Amino acid sequence: MKITPEIYSDMSSKASPKSNSKVNIPTAFVVGGAICVIGQLLLSFFESFGLERTSAGAWTSIILVGASALCTGFGWYAKLAKHAGAGTLVPITGFSNAICSSAIEAKSEGYVLGVGTKIFTIAGPVILYGCAASVIYGLLYYLFGAF
Repeated sequence: MKITPEIYSDMSSKASPKSNSKVNIPTAFVVGGAICVIGQLLLSFFESFGLERTSAGAWTSIILVGASALCTGFGWYAKLAKHAGAGTLVPITGFSNAICSSAIEAKSEGYVLGVGTKIFTIAGPVILYGCAASVIYGLLYYLFGAF
């Protein structure tokens, strides 16, 4: 049986779970916003103790990445993501989750050939295109920023 694009589309739509956008979008917004509020509270907390903004931001990032890694390791982040969807993709926590979940999946293959080679499977393209975009933007800024 030859599968045409139309047949594949029909099969895909029947097999895909239906999403309720009226619930999913606000839930993602609230969860993502809550993660950002936690980050802002941490930043304000560190600044209230006299840390400069850059140092407070660094400590906030460290804590958010560490908390996300721990939550991924205990399986809590996946449970949250199941209900919150895109709300858990807030950049720094979502990036930490992507790296940690890849490492956890590859652990059974060993630390060198498993974790070492597959840790950036999901996050690698983000790093690659982020770095490439920053080089292009930097060049454009250098060339056209002087005018």
